[in-house]
Amino acid sequence: MAADPQDRNLPASHRRIVRAREDGQVARSRDLGHLLPMVIGVAALVVLAPAATHAAGRLLADGLRFDAGALSSPQPMLESLSLHAHRLLAVLAPLGLGMAVAAIVAAVVSGGWNFTWKPLTPSFGKLDPLSGLARLFSKAHLGEALKASLLALVLGSIGAFVLGQLMARSHDALAMALLAALSHTAQSVLWGVWWLLVPLGAFAAVDVPLQRHLWMKRLMMSREEAKQEMKELEGNVEVKAKVKARMREMVKRRMLANVPQADLVVMNPTHYAVALKYNDATMAAPRVVAKGADLLAMRIRDLARDAKVPVLRAPPLARALYAHVEIDREVPAALFAAVAQVLAYVYQLRAALAGQAPMPQAVPEPQLPPGFDPDEKAAPHAAQAAE
Repeated sequence: MAADPQDRNLPASHRRIVRAREDGQVARSRDLGHLLPMVIGVAALVVLAPAATHAAGRLLADGLRFDAGALSSPQPMLESLSLHAHRLLAVLAPLGLGMAVAAIVAAVVSGGWNFTWKPLTPSFGKLDPLSGLARLFSKAHLGEALKASLLALVLGSIGAFVLGQLMARSHDALAMALLAALSHTAQSVLWGVWWLLVPLGAFAAVDVPLQRHLWMKRLMMSREEAKQEMKELEGNVEVKAKVKARMREMVKRRMLANVPQADLVVMNPTHYAVALKYNDATMAAPRVVAKGADLLAMRIRDLARDAKVPVLRAPPLARALYAHVEIDREVPAALFAAVAQVLAYVYQLRAALAGQAPMPQAVPEPQLPPGFDPDEKAAPHAAQAAE
């Protein structure tokens, strides 16, 4: 369902603007499209006036010349018409080409360059008479009609004033020679056109920013449209959550599969569990192959016991490894000494069970550098709260 225009109070996003341009919806100023061609046309007339006046005089003189030989056959008349047509095109073609270029420049200036075939595709919705009537009596069309009526009234008033001023000057051309009369008439026409360009320029100066403002207002979005666009850009939130949950599950399974190959599991004793593995031939330092908290810690402990991996109770070390080392990362140098103590105990315990060494006397209590045990940071705050 389309959003109510009154609910569209959010500015248009870049994606919405791009889509509108792809659909052929751009800000266009008709007044600027009228102004620039007329300016170019007047400028061309000013520049080409001497040549155009001379060419028009020759064309008129040759057209009024009577040749009795042309009556003998139609061929001379056809040749004369062709010659006059080419001369006329030579005078009008530069003017028409300049005005066409000016019309394109006016469109680009007001709305930018935008090329798309989409507006040419058939749309049966445009054939609906009810929607057509709704567009016809919309605020935008009524505003355009009022603006066009005002412009027509202003141009008509100025045109009547200019014609009144030129009426007396037009009689003077009747007493002049042909070339002088043409030059006099051209100057009078240019004077009148300059008067018409003034209101056109004023309307265009107002219409260009106005059309841009109205175009951006039409593209404004409601909150629902903004949310829908965000979903399209970033994907559905529920689907992304399921994908992330699936990825976490895969990482968890792969991590638990590494527990049976670990050399030691350090626990706290029920909140945290960290599995360590060390191979002096391939590793520069012991590596964390699995870690977890709460229920996942219990799962790591059970897998370790089933695989006969030693489980050692060392709360500070378990907390420090869980907080500071990611999975499949080596233990930092600051914890080498503490990890070495527990690994040495495990290796001695394995050797004793194999009958190759005496049984270790006591479980080591590794000492950590200051700041590595998360409980050390929480303890002062708890003491202050108790006081």
